Amino acid sequence: MSPAASTPPAGTPTLAVTGLSKLFGGLRAVSECSFEIAPATIVGLIGPNGSGKTTVFNLITNLLRPDAGAVYFHGARIDGLKTYEIARRGIGRTFQSVKIFRELSVWDNLSIAAMGRERVGWEPAATAWLERLGLDHLREDPGESLSVGQQRLLELAMNLVVDPPFLMLDEPLAGVHPVVRQRIADTIRALRREGRTFLVIEHDMAFVMELCDKLVVMDHGLKIAEGAPETIRRDPAVIDALLGRRRDPALA
Repeated sequence: MSPAASTPPAGTPTLAVTGLSKLFGGLRAVSECSFEIAPATIVGLIGPNGSGKTTVFNLITNLLRPDAGAVYFHGARIDGLKTYEIARRGIGRTFQSVKIFRELSVWDNLSIAAMGRERVGWEPAATAWLERLGLDHLREDPGESLSVGQQRLLELAMNLVVDPPFLMLDEPLAGVHPVVRQRIADTIRALRREGRTFLVIEHDMAFVMELCDKLVVMDHGLKIAEGAPETIRRDPAVIDALLGRRRDPALA
């Protein structure tokens, strides 16, 4: 049985990071960050620009090697694995700057994603996801011809075609039209109901407050708060970190 197919003991978090730290020269980008993500939940990782959120994503997926700490997926330690090995265990990821093959068709992008995870018989799932995400009519179009929102949907489809149980989304709403924003939100909710687990970086506070089961808040590389959205909404340290003394309606 492959690592991705093994069944963890009941109560095991889908993801757990413990004491995660990363230095860039003399700058501590992430300092002793720890949190857990329960199965079939949506956790938002929020904080001001430069607070270390994307660095945490890169540490989890081993695009960066941590200086200290550990990452566990379904109870097994993964921070020593190669990036492709982590992906094949069932972790999908999107990026702040969309990563697709822009000169290739939508369908060819899905084909490459499937081949990268050594999947066969992926075509019916690809067709279903294109229909579900409203991209089926664009399957022969090159990625570069798509709008920013459609490119983000394609990047999401490239992950979903290989059926990962855990998805990490880095600013999925950035530059996206409101109609596509709603489609992304509805898709995440539906996938959570189907049993998938999410870690989401997003600056849209109304979005994360409504969507997430739990929020982890970072500032200057430190985790400064963790809890349910209603708790985070009233935390003075969070309000100061995100907005200074200004209050946003989503945090009011």
